[in-house]
Amino acid sequence: MARRSSIEVKTSEQILKMRAAGLVVGRILQTVRDAARPGIATADLDAIAREGIARAGATSSFLGYGGGFGLPPFPAVTCISVNSEIVHGIPGDHVLADGDLVSVDFGVSLAGWHGDSAITFAVGTPSPEAEALSEVTRQAMWAGVVAARVGGRIGDISHAVESSVRSHPRRYGIVSEYTGHGIGTAMHQDPDVPNTGRRGRGELLTKGVCLAIEPMVTAGSAATATLDDEWTVVTRDGSLASHWEHTVALTGRGLWVLTAEDGGEAELTARGARFGPLGD
Repeated sequence: MARRSSIEVKTSEQILKMRAAGLVVGRILQTVRDAARPGIATADLDAIAREGIARAGATSSFLGYGGGFGLPPFPAVTCISVNSEIVHGIPGDHVLADGDLVSVDFGVSLAGWHGDSAITFAVGTPSPEAEALSEVTRQAMWAGVVAARVGGRIGDISHAVESSVRSHPRRYGIVSEYTGHGIGTAMHQDPDVPNTGRRGRGELLTKGVCLAIEPMVTAGSAATATLDDEWTVVTRDGSLASHWEHTVALTGRGLWVLTAEDGGEAELTARGARFGPLGD
């Protein structure tokens, strides 16, 4: 494994291993989404994810995380954040109701390599506001993905995410305290990938770099607060929040979205970006 500065640079063989982890993440997230309905508790959704991890022969990237960083060990394999919860929601006895906006963040390690992804969806019948917020966040994530390129800079991604959100007539909040990140043999690695920034700034991107790109957007103020559980981050004004994330590899051929079932081909092609898989 080569290193450039403090950024872990992967070989093609290592990226293929990350693709295997990414597929586990993407498929289990879809299973959790399919199971979400009014009347189900978030702990039940976490149990479904735990079963999927066991079947895949993987381990959770989240369970127990934080114990060495002055935080209580995270007690679940998913982060499930509902409505005004932005990120790091702890699954429990909260029962989902019709119209709830749910963000699920999920990661696994398979053979020592991590994948990390997040999706947002409405339970039952969504409000127009919730649908719009989730789509704004999803589009911002893809804008950031497309901005990643060999020879570019981290700031190019940050600027693309911010510009995508700011392009809408309605004013949305972009959460700045929590960022995307490098990923590989650890879930969180250098470099940080902020969701606001300027083009041409930040670390240089090279072939073999893998990043988790993850905007978090609110329907109101971007100001946040952390609940007494020391994990759950919420909007201070009670507005809805959305979170989307994919793990992306920069290959010699283009971009490969490791946590998307199709590798990101459809979204990348639609945006004029180079789809660059190494082979599944």
